[in-house]
Amino acid sequence: MSNLPTATSTDGSAHDGAGNEFLAFTLGSEEYGIDILKVQEIRGYEAVTRIANAPEFIKGVINLRGIIIPVVDMRIKFKLGTPVYDQFTVVIILNIGGRIMGMVVDSVSDVTTLTPDQIKPAPEMGTAFNSDYMIGLGTVDERMLILVDIDKLMSSGEMGLIDKLAA
Repeated sequence: MSNLPTATSTDGSAHDGAGNEFLAFTLGSEEYGIDILKVQEIRGYEAVTRIANAPEFIKGVINLRGIIIPVVDMRIKFKLGTPVYDQFTVVIILNIGGRIMGMVVDSVSDVTTLTPDQIKPAPEMGTAFNSDYMIGLGTVDERMLILVDIDKLMSSGEMGLIDKLAA
């Protein structure tokens, strides 16, 4: 029996061994992955309405078919340098526990299926990216995806501000 982590769904149940699907996206020079089941849609970046006194990583809000949703810039959140908004910049619309929010990333590449043996435990690192928010590292051939626990990240204390902004 392997003691490698398995991705779990929001109810805590482990997915079957057939593999989990992750949406791969880039931030700077790194590739990240989030559970595809959390993704509602992918949109091109559009101007947001700034909210006064919001943390810098919260870009503002957008109107998504009548629903006002907060938009978080992950490059600012993870301190990955000055963001550049170009034709590749996208907003991943997430549905996390019934809350809709947007996440700005540099680009989206593909959906990758990882089997449990392709997911390695996250190493402890003293970096800007808190490993509490990592499921692990997904390896596909020579490619490595930093797998993000998007539920945990988006429901963390500082992200709780998002609820107040969207209210």
